[in-house]
Formats: sequence, C-alpha cells, structure tokens
Amino acid sequence: MSGDLKHFTDENFEQEVANGVHLVDFSAEWCGPCKMIAPIIEELATEMNGQAGVAKIDIDDNQMVTDKYHVTSVPTLILFKNGEEVNRVVGVKDKEALKALIHSALA
Repeated sequence: MSGDLKHFTDENFEQEVANGVHLVDFSAEWCGPCKMIAPIIEELATEMNGQAGVAKIDIDDNQMVTDKYHVTSVPTLILFKNGEEVNRVVGVKDKEALKALIHSALA
C-alpha cells in the first residue's frame, strides 16, 4: 500500500479534511467493487501528493462519519474542499475521471 494514502477514522476525519482538497474513499472490506478501485486510489494518492490528499475510511468501523455524510453504497468517493463536500461519485470510476474531479476542486 502506498505511504501517501491516508486512513481516516471517526476520530480524525473532521480535522483531516478541514484544510485543502481531499478525495475520501468510503469503502468496506467485504465490498468487491471497493477492491477493484483500491489500486486506482493508491495510485492517485501517490500522484496527487502535495496537491490534494487521498484517503480511505472503512464504513463498518467508522459509522459516525458514514452516517453524517449519508453514505449508503460503497464505494462512495466524496471530494472535500476546506471541510465542505464539493462533489460525490458512487461506484467505480477510472483514474482519469477521478483526477479530473480533484483538479476541478483545485482550480
């Protein structure tokens, strides 16, 4: 796993997304599509290092954040800018689509 990929929890989530741009992958261990997108998320974490944060949060272990953002399907990827949700994607997307999403928030 990439050293650039962060793992958020209920305890650190709000502090982590408070500043800058962050793409957060809401996923679960039992989720097949989550496993399919995992390598893309890891590549993005490396490629976006210094420009935007890329992180995962396990929905089963972090119910408070999952409920707050009304995540009902996985994978759900939410893009945050300075603590506010600015975009959301549900399901598997290719790396270029996710990079474009991140760059839209950086502009």
